[in-house]
Amino acid sequence: MRMILFFDLPVGTSSQRRRYRKFVNGLKHEGFLMLQESVYCKLAITLASAKFVEARIKRIMPDDGKVFLIKITEKQFGDMTILLGENKSEIINTDERYIEI
Repeated sequence: MRMILFFDLPVGTSSQRRRYRKFVNGLKHEGFLMLQESVYCKLAITLASAKFVEARIKRIMPDDGKVFLIKITEKQFGDMTILLGENKSEIINTDERYIEI
């Protein structure tokens, strides 16, 4: 099974940024890999090991943040669709206005 962790932590002050870095380093120490910013993933062999990791996450979690942790099967994780957009390099830096229909 896969454990997917989403978090939202405040980073307004230097102490909040320090707690953020400490939490992210703790996630990496627990074996989580970053899927994208603030979304991490970890493989758990059994439900018991997932609960063990969850308890460890609770210990390193800052008090003033939100952390969501879900567990999904390998099949569900494998069925994940990854959508990638194209980079838009068109830069409009004129003062002309037009409507294209």
